[in-house]
Amino acid sequence: MVRYLARRFLLMIVILFIVSVIIFSLVNVLPGDPARLMLGQEATPEALAALRKEMGLNDPLYIQYLHWVGNILHGDFGYSLRDHSPVLKTLLQKIPVTLELTFFSFVVAILIALPVGILSATRRGRLSDYLGTFFALSGISLPSFWLGILLIYLFAVKLKWFPPSGYVPLSENFGKSIALMILPAITLGTHLAAELTRMLRSSLLDVLQSDYIRTAYAKGLLERAVVIGHALKNALVPVLTVGGLQLAAFFGGSVITETIFGIPGIGQLVVNAILTRDFPVVQACVLFMAFMVVVINFLVDIAYSIIDPRIKLGEVSKG
Repeated sequence: MVRYLARRFLLMIVILFIVSVIIFSLVNVLPGDPARLMLGQEATPEALAALRKEMGLNDPLYIQYLHWVGNILHGDFGYSLRDHSPVLKTLLQKIPVTLELTFFSFVVAILIALPVGILSATRRGRLSDYLGTFFALSGISLPSFWLGILLIYLFAVKLKWFPPSGYVPLSENFGKSIALMILPAITLGTHLAAELTRMLRSSLLDVLQSDYIRTAYAKGLLERAVVIGHALKNALVPVLTVGGLQLAAFFGGSVITETIFGIPGIGQLVVNAILTRDFPVVQACVLFMAFMVVVINFLVDIAYSIIDPRIKLGEVSKG
């Protein structure tokens, strides 16, 4: 296991290196002059030239890249071109917001997908199965922006059960923070719930056809004991894969949801940074998203062996 973890760690470093090169290259081909963005349109050519020299913009790209990576390794992500604030400080302020939204969205997805997926698989060909399949297809097909607007109109404007938008930290007002998170969590979690429901139904149907499941029924075990105690655990392996990938996507894919509900998270931060050509912020946000994807995939690989002991870490790494 130690060798596997060491290989995975080295692979993470290689992936992050490749991602950093891509990020740096793409950002540098975007139109816009960082020096002019900082000094404004009224800046003199002399002031622009002096600032470009100070920022190292006249150096070759590989020198700029090495300087940027070296600063990151020392915890310096640079300064925002828009308000001159430290990028790392801004990012650390936004991460808890997105983590909170991601957590509640994942909880919503699990609370929906597990019962619906199990019921759909164990009642194949019945009304509950058709309803579960309809939910899975509808949840995947519905655009998140449309669902978010619909939820705001129905539950915030018409019924007035929840506030329409905004954000309050949990530490500041726990009740209000939860109330503000319910609608965006449902919006973001519905799509994941649909994906997990479809995958869980398919996987569970395959497992229920296994010989050991028929043996368990032959021994007189109740259906609940067979499904929950034997079949579900083995059916969760492909579900875990989909859930891990979708969870990683939440860190970069919640842009629309954060915008609709006025949640000041990483998604909204990176969109604003792109629109204002705030290159240091864009680089830091995308690098953080890539880091989270790599870490979550690593944790998913570890979870494989916990859910199903027959899967060895070495075999997972080869796959």
